[in-house]
Amino acid sequence: MKIGITKMSSKGQIVIPVDMRKDLKEGEQLIVMKSKGKLILKKASELDRQLVEDLDFAEQTEKAWREIEAGNFVRMNGDEFLEEIKKW
Repeated sequence: MKIGITKMSSKGQIVIPVDMRKDLKEGEQLIVMKSKGKLILKKASELDRQLVEDLDFAEQTEKAWREIEAGNFVRMNGDEFLEEIKKW
C-alpha cells in the first residue's frame, strides 16, 4: 500500500501525488466514495457500467431531495402532473 499526503484547495481540489497517478490520464473520471470519514477514489472505467449508472441516479436523486428540502419545487395534483408530462 502506498501512502501520500496532499491538501485540499479553497475550491475543493486535491492533488493526487505523482507516484500514485501514473496510470491516470488527464480528464479521466474518478468515483469518489465517502464512508465513516474515509474517502475512496476509484477509476470509473474500472467499474461496471450499471454501477456507474446507479451512482449517477443516486446523485441526481440526492440533488432533487436537496431542492425539495430548500422549497424549490412545484406542487400539483395528479391531473396537472400528467398534463405536464405530455409536454415533455
